[in-house]
Amino acid sequence: MNLCSIASGSSGNCIYVGSHNTHVMIDAGISKKRIEQGLNSIGLKASEIDGILITHEHSDHIGGLGVLARRYGIPMYGTKGTIEGIKKCSSLGKIPQELFYPIDPNTPFFVKELLIKPVKISHDAREPVAYRIEHGKKSVGVMTDLGTYDDSIIEHLKELDVLLLEANHDVNMLQVGKYPYPLKQRILGDRGHLSNERSGRLLCEIIHTGLKHIILGHLSKENNMAELAYETVRMELAMGQNPFLAREIPLTVARREECSGLVTA
Repeated sequence: MNLCSIASGSSGNCIYVGSHNTHVMIDAGISKKRIEQGLNSIGLKASEIDGILITHEHSDHIGGLGVLARRYGIPMYGTKGTIEGIKKCSSLGKIPQELFYPIDPNTPFFVKELLIKPVKISHDAREPVAYRIEHGKKSVGVMTDLGTYDDSIIEHLKELDVLLLEANHDVNMLQVGKYPYPLKQRILGDRGHLSNERSGRLLCEIIHTGLKHIILGHLSKENNMAELAYETVRMELAMGQNPFLAREIPLTVARREECSGLVTA
C-alpha cells in the first residue's frame, strides 16, 4: 500500500492512498489540474480513482471537488454533516447527488479492497473525521485538522505502517503573528489545529517498531516553517520514552506545492 501527499497545508490538501488495485484520495482542496498533475507524477490518472474520502467541508479540503466530480464522476464519501456543508458551498457548482455516499464516524466501510476506518476528530466543522486505511496487514493513517486528541484517537493510530500527521503551527509564531486575536484563539483551541509540540507528543504515544515512515502535514503558511516543524517534532520524540526508536524512523515534511512521491507501507 502506498501514500503520496499531492498537497498538504493551510492553502490546500489532497492525499493519495492506494493498493495495486484500488486508489482513493483524501480530500480535493486544490485545482483539478494540480490533482491530475500530482497523480500523473506517480503513474496514475484521475479516471483511475475509485473514491474521494472527505474529511470536512472547509475550502482547503474541497476546493477542487466540484470540477473533479463533474469531469470524472468519482464517488465521494463523507459524514452526513460534511455532505450537507458541501451542498451549501455555492462556489463548487452543482455536484450530482448520486456521487455522495454518507458514512458514519467510527463505522468502517470498504472501497473495493481497501478497508476505510473514519475517525471522529475535534475540529470546527460540521462532522469532521480523519481516516485510517487498511489492506491486508498494511495500514496508513491521515490525521489532520484536530484541535486535540484523546485515548480513542491514540487507539486508532496504533500499529500503523505509515502516518501523515498534522503539525500546523509553532505556538510562538502564531501568538506574535498578524492574525486577529479571535482567530489565534480558534487555532489554539480544542477545535482548532495541532501545534508542532503537540504533534510530537502524540507521536510519542503511538510510535512502535513497525512504523516505517512519519510525514508531518497541514503546515500553516504564516505560522510555521518546515524546518521548525521537523526540529520541534524530533525534539519531542527525543524526549519521549523511545528516543532510539524515534531516531530510526524516517520523518519528513509534506510540502504545500510539491508531491511527496510515493511512501510505501
